[in-house]
Amino acid sequence: MGTRMEVAELESRMNTEDYRKLQSLFLDTSGESRSLSRAEFIDLASSSVGRGSKEEYGLLFDSVVVTQEHRGLLLDSDAVKEEGRVDWGGLCSFLLLELSDKVKNRTSNVPCWKPPRTLTCPHRDPVLYLQSSGQYLTVSKGGTVGLRAGEDMSLLHTHRLQNSTVRPKDLWVTDMVLLHNVHKIAVSFTSKEVCFYDILSKPDFSCKYKLQGLKFTPWCLDYWVDPSHPDQAVLTIGDTGGQVSALYFTSAQISLFERLSLRTDSDSTDIILWDELVKGKHRSCYTVTHQAHNPAWVRKVRHLGSLEAFVSCSTRPQSSMVIGWREKESRSLRVTSFFTKRGVWDMDHHLALNLIATAGVDHQVLLWNPYVTSEPVCVLSGHTSPITAVHFVQTKQQLLSYSNDKVLCLWDVSSQLCVHRLDGVFPKTHEDTRTLLFLHEERQLLLLSFNSILLLLETIKEDKRTNSHEHPVTCVLYNSLFRQVVSSDSASTVICWLADTGQKVKQIRGCHGSAEISAMALDGTQTRLFTAGSDGEVKVWDFNGRCLHRMNAGLGRAVEISQVLLLKRSILVMGWERMLTVFRLHSFSQSFVEPSEWKGGVQHRADVLCAAFQPPQTLVTGSYDGEIIVWNNSTEKALRKLQPNAEHEDGNKQPGLTCHFPDSHLGFSGKEDLENCIAVTRLFFLPGRTSVAAETGGADLVSCGGSGVVRLWNSLHSRLVGQFAAHNQDLGSIVMTHYCLKPDDGATKELPKLLHSFRPHLDRVTHLETCIHGDRLLLLSASSDCSVALSHLPGDTIGLFGQEEQWCLERPGRLHPQQETEQQQGDHKGQGDIRQGGERSSSAPRQELSEDAGSN
Repeated sequence: MGTRMEVAELESRMNTEDYRKLQSLFLDTSGESRSLSRAEFIDLASSSVGRGSKEEYGLLFDSVVVTQEHRGLLLDSDAVKEEGRVDWGGLCSFLLLELSDKVKNRTSNVPCWKPPRTLTCPHRDPVLYLQSSGQYLTVSKGGTVGLRAGEDMSLLHTHRLQNSTVRPKDLWVTDMVLLHNVHKIAVSFTSKEVCFYDILSKPDFSCKYKLQGLKFTPWCLDYWVDPSHPDQAVLTIGDTGGQVSALYFTSAQISLFERLSLRTDSDSTDIILWDELVKGKHRSCYTVTHQAHNPAWVRKVRHLGSLEAFVSCSTRPQSSMVIGWREKESRSLRVTSFFTKRGVWDMDHHLALNLIATAGVDHQVLLWNPYVTSEPVCVLSGHTSPITAVHFVQTKQQLLSYSNDKVLCLWDVSSQLCVHRLDGVFPKTHEDTRTLLFLHEERQLLLLSFNSILLLLETIKEDKRTNSHEHPVTCVLYNSLFRQVVSSDSASTVICWLADTGQKVKQIRGCHGSAEISAMALDGTQTRLFTAGSDGEVKVWDFNGRCLHRMNAGLGRAVEISQVLLLKRSILVMGWERMLTVFRLHSFSQSFVEPSEWKGGVQHRADVLCAAFQPPQTLVTGSYDGEIIVWNNSTEKALRKLQPNAEHEDGNKQPGLTCHFPDSHLGFSGKEDLENCIAVTRLFFLPGRTSVAAETGGADLVSCGGSGVVRLWNSLHSRLVGQFAAHNQDLGSIVMTHYCLKPDDGATKELPKLLHSFRPHLDRVTHLETCIHGDRLLLLSASSDCSVALSHLPGDTIGLFGQEEQWCLERPGRLHPQQETEQQQGDHKGQGDIRQGGERSSSAPRQELSEDAGSN
C-alpha cells in the first residue's frame, strides 16, 4: 500500500512537459525506441525530469515491471518484454491502468434521498444566495440575511442590511458572496454598487466599504482565496452590460482597499470609486476586465484558481461561456468564447476532471474542456425544459442539474448517463422562479431555493456494503490444498481469498479478455484451475497466474459454457449444444488443445447444461428440456433416459428407457412455465447412496433448476422417487442426504425438513459450494451483488470476503452431525465428498492431468 501511494504521489506531481521528458528517455541518439534497465531509468529520470527522488522512480520502475510481467502472462503474449527492462509502451500501459483504477474507485452509488423538508424561511421575496461557513447563510432580494445552525438547519438570527444610498423600500439585492478569510460579505445592489459588510460586528452587520461608480448593475458575484496565500484573493463581478470585472486583492487580511480620502457616507462607510480602482490608485487592489458578453447580461461568474482564469456565462449564443485567461506576469487578458445554440443559465467547474458544465437554455448539459472551444467533450441529454442550475459533486464523478420543469438529475460523468432522476417532490411555483442549488458534500445534503421557499434534501446514510468483486460474481470454489477460496466474475477476474480470514491474496484480471467467466473447476491435486469464458475457451491455470493450456471448446465461436467436468481420462465441456464436447488427456501435449469426438453422438433433444459422474463409470447429463441421460463413461454409450413429463417424449422411444411423472401438482401451467420448470441446471450423486439405491430403490441422484424444483431419482431403476419446489427462483447447488432413502408406491410429495434459511446477499445467488475447512462444514455463496459470502451450515453467515474486519477460523469448531455421517458413508475423502458429482473423481487421473499440464 505504501509503495502504491508513493508512486501515485510522484505521478500527481508530474505535468505534461515532464511526461514529454520521460518519453525522450526511451529514444536513442538516432531517434529509435529503446528500453531501459532499472539503474538507467532511475538515473536518467531523476536528473532529466526531477519532481521526485531516486527511491520514488525506483518504485515506479518496479511497479511497471510487475504490471508488465503480469499482463504478459495473462495475454499469453509471445512478445514478452525483456526481463528487468521497461520501454515507453510499458510505462504508458501502467499509467493508463492506474488511471482506470482511480476512475473505478471514484464511481459511487446513487444516493437515496429522505423525504424533502421545507425550512422555515424569514424571506418574503426570492432567496438569492446560499452558502455554508459552519453556519448557513441566505439573503433575499429585499436585503434580509438569515443565519442557520450547521447541525439542524434551525434559524438562529435574521439581519436587515442597511444601505443609506437608497430608501429601504427601494432596496434590491442582486447577489451576495462570503469573504470568509476576512469575515465579511459582499452584496451587490441594483443601485450599481457593491457593499462590504462585517459579519462579526454586533448587533447588526455594519457596512465597511461601498464600491460605487459602476457603469452597469452588478448582477452576479464570486470570491476566491488562494489557499496557500490567504492575503491574495479575487472578487469577480458580472453585470447587466455584459462586462466581467475581477478585483485582485494583494493584502486582503490587512485591508481590502486603501483609504485615499475621508470620503464617507452617512453610515461612516468608506466610499471606493470604481474609476480609482481602474486607474490603479489602490496599491492593495487592481482590476482586470473584459466585455465579451456585451450586450447580454452576465448570468454567473467563477474564478478558477487552478487555471488562473475566470469563467462566465450568458444567454447570448455567441458568448454562452467566456473564459478570461490571465497572461503570465501581466494584467492583460486573453479571452476565449464558447458557442451554444441558445445560451447558458449556469455553469460549474470540476477541479479534478478539469471540466466545465453548462446549463443550457436548449435543455442540454454540455461538458467542456476549458482549452477546446470548437465543441464540447460530451452532451448530457435528458431534460425537457431549460436547465437553470448545475453543480458538480467534487468528490465524485457526478453532476447535479435542475430544469424549469422541476426535475433534478444526477449524472455519472464517466458513463455520461443519468443515474438518478428526482421529480414530483418540488413545490409548485411560477414559471419564472429562480432556483439555486447548494450541495454540502461532507454532510450529504442538498439545499434548493424556490423564490422564498427553502427545501432540504438529505441522503439516507447506508452502511457501506462490502464488494468482493467490482462486477457480479459468477462462480466460487474451495481449494483444500491452499485453504483458499477462488471466485470469478463477469469481467473475467479471478480472485483467491484466505478462507481463515477472508483476506484477498491474489487477483488475476482479464483471464478471458473482457469475456465473462461462466464456470470453473479444480483438478484432483488442487494445483490447476480451469476457467470457462463466454469467448468459447477453457483455460488451465496454475496458482501463480500462468496460463498453461487453452482449450478450444467453441471452435472459435463465442459460446455459453455452463460446466466443465473433469473425468479420469477426459474433460467434458457443455452448455451450448446437444452434444458433449470432450478433450482427451493425450491432447494436452500442446498449449492450444482441440476437442475430440464424443463417441455417443447426439442423444439429447435440447442443449446439454450439466453433468455428474459416479465411479466407476456412470455418467449422467441433463438438458434444457428436462431430459436426463445415463451413460457408460467408458464406452460413451447412452444407457437410459429419465424424463419428468411424458409430453416431452418422442414417438420412437423404446419401452423401459423413459420414466415420467406429472407436474400438475406443482402449480405450473402453460408450455413456457413447464419448460422453465423442467430445465435441469445441476446434477449430482448423493454420497454413499449407490448400494442403498441398488438394494432398496431409494434415491441416489438429485437434479434441480428451472423454477426451483428439486427432483430425486433412482438412476439404476430409471425411477423418479420424489420432487418438491424448494424455491421460486433458479437454484445454484444443493446438498441433501437422508431423504427418499426407501421407495414408496409412488414418488413422494413430502418436503424434507428445512434446517435453516438465511439471506447473506442483496441480489441473486449465482453459485453455491460446500466445503470442509478444518473440521467445519461451511457454505460458500456467490451473488450478482458482487459479493462472496462464507456461512456455517446449516446457517449463520460468517462474513463477506474482502470486508474490512477479518474473521478467524483457526480454532477448531464442532463437527456437524450431517458432516460426520457423510464422512462415514462417503467413498472418497475431503472435498470430493461434498462437491458436485461432476467434479468428484479419483485423484489418480487428475494427477495425470496435472503432471501433463505441468510439463508444458
